[in-house]
Formats: sequence, C-alpha cells, structure tokens
Amino acid sequence: MPNRRRTLTALTALAAAPLLPARAVARAPEPGPAEASSPEPRSATSRSPEALTGRAASTRARLVAAERVDERVLDLTIDSPALGREGHARVLLPTGYDRGPHRRWPVLYLLHGCCDPGPGWEAWTRNTDVEAITAATPALIVSPEGGPAGFYSNWWNGGHYGPPAWETFHLAELRPLLERALRANGRRAIAGLSMGGFGALSYAARHPRLFRAAASFSGVIHTTLDPVGVQDILTGQGADPTALWGDPTAQSALWDAHNPYVLIPRLPRGYPLYVACGNGAPGPLDPPGRPEDALERGFAEMAQRYADRARAHGLAVTARLYGPGTHAWPYWERELTRALPLLTARLG
Repeated sequence: MPNRRRTLTALTALAAAPLLPARAVARAPEPGPAEASSPEPRSATSRSPEALTGRAASTRARLVAAERVDERVLDLTIDSPALGREGHARVLLPTGYDRGPHRRWPVLYLLHGCCDPGPGWEAWTRNTDVEAITAATPALIVSPEGGPAGFYSNWWNGGHYGPPAWETFHLAELRPLLERALRANGRRAIAGLSMGGFGALSYAARHPRLFRAAASFSGVIHTTLDPVGVQDILTGQGADPTALWGDPTAQSALWDAHNPYVLIPRLPRGYPLYVACGNGAPGPLDPPGRPEDALERGFAEMAQRYADRARAHGLAVTARLYGPGTHAWPYWERELTRALPLLTARLG
C-alpha cells in the first residue's frame, strides 16, 4: 500500500508550472470521435463557460497539489481563476492505473449535492462504498468540488459574472487538466445526486457533445417548477438568492438556459439518460420511524415531468421512479450501482 500522503512524481512536476490557458486547452484536439462542445444558444444568457467567468482569457489554472491518499484515491488542488481561489477534486483511479503508464482512460464525473457539512468532493467516498462499486470500472471516477450550493453554474452576480464560475472550473479548467495530467482520453459520462443531479443533466444538455450519457439521482431537474425552493437553498447557505441566475421573472431566460427540463431538446435523439427518484414515503432503506420527506416528493414530480418530456423528444430514458424512498444516501448508492452499466456502456 502506498504512503497515505504520497504525491505522484509526474504530477508534482506539473504542479510546479501553470497549465495552458483554459480556453486554449479546451480547444485542443482529443483522441477518438470529436467531443467539442456544441455552440450555446445565441442568447447572451447562455454564453460559453469561458465567457461567463468575466475573467481575461490569459488567466491560468494551475495544479497546486496531487496527493495520493491510498491505492485508488487521488486528491487534486487547483489554483482556479474561475473560482477566485483554490478548487478541489477527488479522483478514484481505475484498478491497474499505475501498471499502464501510457494507457488513457475515460472519465465518469460524479457530482455531489448541496449543503453537505463536509468537503463536497469527499461526499461520495465518505457516504457510500463507491470505491467498491467502481472497482471494476475502467475509468477515472472524478468528484469535483461544487460549492455548498454552487448549482454547477457560472454565477450571474447582478450581471457582472465573475467568481464563482463553477461551470468554467469543471469544464474549462479541470477537464483539460485531467486530460493532460491523468491521461483522460476525451470520453466522458456524468452523474450526480440532488444538486449534482441538476448539474449532470444541465451540463449534458448545455454541452451535448461533451458527455455520452448522464444520470440524475433525486435531482433538482426542473428548477422553474419550484424557483422559491432553489432560492431558499441559496438563502440557507448565506448567499444572495438572486446572485445565481438573477430573479426568476426578470432573468427568466437565464433560469431557462440552465434548467435541465427546458434544455431537453438540445440533447440528440437516442441520448442515454438515467433518472431515479423516490416519492418521499419512508422506504426499505430508511430507518424505522423515518417521517415523510416533502423534499423528495417534490423532486419526484420533477423527475416524472422530465422523463415524460425526454421520451417525447426521442431520448433513451431509463426512469427508476421507485416509489417509497427518501432523500438519503442509501438510495443514491443503490441507484449509482444500477446506473453504472448505462453510464459506462458508451465510454469504450
């Protein structure tokens, strides 16, 4: 077993020098079929991730540290202009990663939810047995930081944009870093829970050639169905509720430009999706005496509407609306296990 804080030699060398500018790296050719993101809608409210940072293109993301926690767990620290501070990501390396120094790997992004008391990038490994679940998965499993309530978006900030620009951090800074430093091969899938379910389906539709499959577990996947609920989450985290996408009415186009339900037509016919949610009633994985969960009940309505509309647009939807079940980790762990074959089938 490696030393718990061993830093990878190759990554240490990278940490000493800045990466290429995020915009330049994002345009670099990738192995295999073309994966460049398709153009955003022409509306000014849905510009490219790089444009929404409000930062000069010359700013550079830089790998600060890459710490090998154990056999498979690698923690990255990135000096991120998009965030205006250091950002983090936890990577589960595929079994045999060290034995194939020239092999390149696909990536499964695994996004966390909101309001977690611990670091978000550690949430999946802290609350589930994701290491065992993915032990036979020949891919990098990447759990990036998304903020307590960052909603996987470049924040509007009263029209000034600027930090935090989570979409830019994930897709224009972290993504090329994985390709340069960890031998990612340009094939990607994405999944997440709750706020991360929003992020997975929003990113997939906003960049329909970037991810080959997507999954949401109890996701906030129809944000305009309950805009007050979204804003209450932000307020509960001490944030200005209009800083994310503005006012739901005055900036309705910006809300729509991130809403997975509205963005469904951007996904190509046959696109593989996995949508899972309980109905809020206590279920088989809940402890005795668990009360009804109104939050999960609301997300179940979003999931049903999303699945119906996605099917009507010819998408390949696997909907697991499994009835009794609350907004809790045991269900998300189970659904990740069930969704994994769909997520990895197109990664090659």
